Amino acid sequence: MGLVIRLVELLLILLPLAGAGYATYRAIKAARSKTPPQLPTQQTDTTQRRIVGRAVEEHDRTDTRWLEYELDVAKLLDFPLMTDMRDALTQRFHRAKLRADFLRPADVAELVHDRDAAREYMDAVQEYAAAFDIAETEAIRRRRTDFSAGEQERIARAQRLLLVASDDAATRQERERAYGLARRELDGLIVLPERARAELERGISGELG
Repeated sequence: MGLVIRLVELLLILLPLAGAGYATYRAIKAARSKTPPQLPTQQTDTTQRRIVGRAVEEHDRTDTRWLEYELDVAKLLDFPLMTDMRDALTQRFHRAKLRADFLRPADVAELVHDRDAAREYMDAVQEYAAAFDIAETEAIRRRRTDFSAGEQERIARAQRLLLVASDDAATRQERERAYGLARRELDGLIVLPERARAELERGISGELG
């Protein structure tokens, strides 16, 4: 009888402990099954939109700097390295521009939820801006020194002729003749960007091609 009493007493002690252990196990399991806390979606989307927006602004600023060369032929002829595709720095700049333009989103919202695409675009813009800075710095340093004295004279004559070609006070015939002579002077030396040629030709007659 004494043994039975001791067993009953032992069970009375162990049962509460088992219950407490089971309750603890259930609590730990429930805690692990919960989703980790996340930042509010609206907050993260706003931050991402701002980051991508800054990249687009940098892209626009670099485009504007390049446009000054595309449309200002006199400036381009002062720093011809900017369009000399034989030079490695110029090649790098133009390749970087093409890649940034290709990856540019039509709308910033396109890259808000695609972090990989956003990072690729931002890296491309950074490379574009850096490559432009390097190419422009070298172009300003070298100016026309890569050309012989005779070639530099041809470029200077072309500059003067292009001023006539873009002069509204000149007649259409004078402008056409000056433009033709300028292109002849530059032949084999410098290739004018297509946009610059188009602007000049539209200014002369709107039909020259």
